[in-house]
Amino acid sequence: PAWRLALVTVLQFLENVSDRQAAEYVRGRIDWKYALGLTLHDPGFHFSVLCEFRARLVSGHAEYRLLDRMLEHFQRHGLVKARGKQRTDSTHVLGAVRDLHLAELVGETLRATLNELADLVPDWLTGLAQPAWFKCYAHRIEDPLLPKTEAKRRLYVLEIGQDGFILLDALDAEDSPSEARAAKRVGLLRQVWQTHFDRTGSVLRWKEGAESPPVGERLQSPYDPEMHYSTKRGTEWSGYKVHLTETCDEDAAHIITHVHTTLAMDYDGASTATIHDQLAAKQLLPSKHFVDAAYTDAELLVSSAKIHDITLMGPIRKVSTWQSRQNLGYDTPQFQIDWAQQHAICPQGKTSVSWRAALNEAQHPCIRIRFSRSDCGICPTHELCTSSKQPRRVLQILEQEEYE
Repeated sequence: PAWRLALVTVLQFLENVSDRQAAEYVRGRIDWKYALGLTLHDPGFHFSVLCEFRARLVSGHAEYRLLDRMLEHFQRHGLVKARGKQRTDSTHVLGAVRDLHLAELVGETLRATLNELADLVPDWLTGLAQPAWFKCYAHRIEDPLLPKTEAKRRLYVLEIGQDGFILLDALDAEDSPSEARAAKRVGLLRQVWQTHFDRTGSVLRWKEGAESPPVGERLQSPYDPEMHYSTKRGTEWSGYKVHLTETCDEDAAHIITHVHTTLAMDYDGASTATIHDQLAAKQLLPSKHFVDAAYTDAELLVSSAKIHDITLMGPIRKVSTWQSRQNLGYDTPQFQIDWAQQHAICPQGKTSVSWRAALNEAQHPCIRIRFSRSDCGICPTHELCTSSKQPRRVLQILEQEEYE
């Protein structure tokens, strides 16, 4: 049954074993048989069943079904309740494919594309393929087998680049098969070649690092195009990021209520509202939600309370100004904001002359407040307030609810 295969995948992850090993453990390990509710003589199953099961889970968007069923069971028995305390934090998920160096990446991307086209349009590819391709791309491209010197490796990479452009030019021709142009890995090939090669006429050049997008935005492997490089608190990885939410009431068991997986380079705050919406769908919203600074900002504090009646508990990242960074001068909190009269008063007692709605760099509504140039120009402490040659302090603050 599906629940048993789901539990096998959990045990497989805990043991960090392959599909073949997991199937062997089901057949031969008494602890696995006990956990799965199998008899000692149960013959198990062929290891390929696990791959098929995972594919069905993903295609049917059923990967959360087991957790959701467990939570429903826990709710019925009072083990987990809404409107308690919950906390969320993120951690890394390693991609289940080999992390490739750049030379390996371009070679494996071309090889993967050729293999896909060989299945889709074998006759067309046979007519196009260069004789050397069968030797160069028949086997997996691995770094220990590549040229050792920088000059020879650069030449090798440019040869791969030229082969890739031969294929792309043929695919762009009007008489190329439509199914070949639509192949998934053809799009990945275009993406990698656009990132790492520059072609001007017949001259091909490998792009240097500064010409490429940030490493977190580049394709890492043609076999898992959504896997990306990222860092967090000194940890580097290629894969994904997962946000785990659990109950944290003092008098009850701590139970995971939600799992949310994102791209590795997505910042944590982009997931806060989504997590709240999905907890609401399960009727498991907390009253207090504890997070670290990456999950909070003024907008989220206000919207969490307004939409879901959640108190978002966590440190707020400070607005970065030179005064706050240097711990010197008059920072924004030292100004008195009069919301009713729509003006601000500076630490020297001067009142602003302009107050208007605007958008900040993130295109979020804010208030822009200006002081008089005549007041700022003669102020004896203007160097603590602004570095402008013609002194005039301008404050940019969030709207009232978010600012407060």
